[in-house]
Amino acid sequence: MEGVQSYDAIIAGGGIIGVSLALELRQRGLSVLVLDRGQPGAEASTAGAGMLVASEMEGPPELRELARLSAEMFPHFVQQAEDASGVRVDFHRAGAIRLSAASLPSDPAPLTDAELAALEPALAGTSLRAHFVEENAVDPRTLMPALVESLKQAGGHIHAGSEVVAVGEQFGGVTGVRTPQTSFAASIVVNCCGAWAANVAPQVPARPVKGHMLALIPAKTPLLRHVVRLRDADLYLVPRRDGRIAVGSTVEEAGFDKHVDPDTIQRLHQRAADLVPDLGEAKMHEAWTGLRPGSPDKLPIMGATATRGLFVATGHFRNGILLAPATAMVMADLITGSVPRIALAPFVPERFPAR
Repeated sequence: MEGVQSYDAIIAGGGIIGVSLALELRQRGLSVLVLDRGQPGAEASTAGAGMLVASEMEGPPELRELARLSAEMFPHFVQQAEDASGVRVDFHRAGAIRLSAASLPSDPAPLTDAELAALEPALAGTSLRAHFVEENAVDPRTLMPALVESLKQAGGHIHAGSEVVAVGEQFGGVTGVRTPQTSFAASIVVNCCGAWAANVAPQVPARPVKGHMLALIPAKTPLLRHVVRLRDADLYLVPRRDGRIAVGSTVEEAGFDKHVDPDTIQRLHQRAADLVPDLGEAKMHEAWTGLRPGSPDKLPIMGATATRGLFVATGHFRNGILLAPATAMVMADLITGSVPRIALAPFVPERFPAR
């Protein structure tokens, strides 16, 4: 592709997966360009709660090794981003209180009423079983700017408002990409477009899965010291550094509809208040939706495609924030010709029939 800008690798999609991978490739010496249809990180990456849940009994079994590795990487991942960018990341390391109607055999001993009241006074009096778990959380709205700035400081390039509309191919390999504005050349292209990945490559069966969330500001801050998760129902409360409490979430098959439904938000608020009564009078700060990238088997779609130089990293569903560090590492291993530190067999694109 003569007369166009050329890079070693082009990342289509500027969410946390794409930016983290671009940063990892840049650290390995590749020139990289990230192209995003909107603003980097403005979709699912900053819509989520940022819980880093990697416990043995939760999530698909095929994800556990990748999730454990990524959770272990996260403190260093955050520290590197802060050091490189100068942006302070809201990284919550106090652990979580997991509530359930009954304990599982693998659970630690439940907290006594006195222990729960000491750890999390706002939960005192609950009739649910409470377990303390070593889990971190991060506010993606502080993490994404840190990662974007880190990539820029490392010499990477990011273009906002540049949707990849086509991938160029010749003689069985990629030659670059085309946007509505121009074209770019590269021998490596990675589709990290999240819920929009099928727009770049129709054979990638990613789809949007909508989730509603809200943020509350309680009269007394900080109201919660820990992340609070209700295991037997889809409800979690995540405290932020500034006193806000993020409340989520729903799982809805609604296509690309991002409309915020007031009744759904009210139900989430009421469920949060049922768990923590002080949240009943909390001020509604914000309500929003996000479109998570789902896949048919609820596993990420990661690996090489039949086209030489064309890779995919999408379909992380509700685990995009958690899995970003490990995904960046193993995909960079694959792209640069190293053996990935975690086997990618459960996640390869060819597990799905051609569409």
